[in-house]
Amino acid sequence: MLKGTKIYSIFTGACPKCHQESMYQTKNPYVLRDVLKINDNCSHCGTRYRLEPSFFYGSMYVSYGVGIAFAIATFIVSFLILETSLFTAFLAIVGTLIAFGPIIMRLSRNIWINLFMSYDKNLMKK
Repeated sequence: MLKGTKIYSIFTGACPKCHQESMYQTKNPYVLRDVLKINDNCSHCGTRYRLEPSFFYGSMYVSYGVGIAFAIATFIVSFLILETSLFTAFLAIVGTLIAFGPIIMRLSRNIWINLFMSYDKNLMKK
């Protein structure tokens, strides 16, 4: 349904050019030894994922923003909606950031690479 959009590539980790396969060697982000292992190229369209050495260092900045978004959402739910204490809200934020850490890391990489690459509908025909 969303195939062909950046949102699709960001949330699925699909190749940003063709959306035909995952960029990651292991689909499950909770296999911690493989959480950041990325394929060199897309086997469908040949897109290189590492545009330059240390390309994904920039995703650390995105990761900070995504982590803040998760923390704010957790604070709103725990402190404002559930009306817990400030300390409990803090613990909820820490727990959320630990639990969603692998997802935040992958989501940040997906956002970063999608800033530099766009979907090419002509690659679907290959």
